[in-house]
Amino acid sequence: MTKFPPCSVVVTYDEDRQWLIVQSVSRARVAQVLAGELEVPVLLDEFDFRIDDEFARRLGVAMLNAIALGQPEIKQYMTVTPDPIDRSSDE
Repeated sequence: MTKFPPCSVVVTYDEDRQWLIVQSVSRARVAQVLAGELEVPVLLDEFDFRIDDEFARRLGVAMLNAIALGQPEIKQYMTVTPDPIDRSSDE
């Protein structure tokens, strides 16, 4: 099995094509670009080190909201719930 090197993931909204583009980039290649940029840590201990469906959903919502700060046109497509979804009533 080929080992995939550590990477960063870049998500870009292309307004003209109305696409979200996801790219995997070597961490070494993006290190200089990211130096001095806004950093928002996601502390895994606050989620009991559980990267589950709810964690992924909330991370995705946060990423889309970050994109929308600079490209508010994307908001017209967003109907997401920012807060945790209580699934206990579904069981």
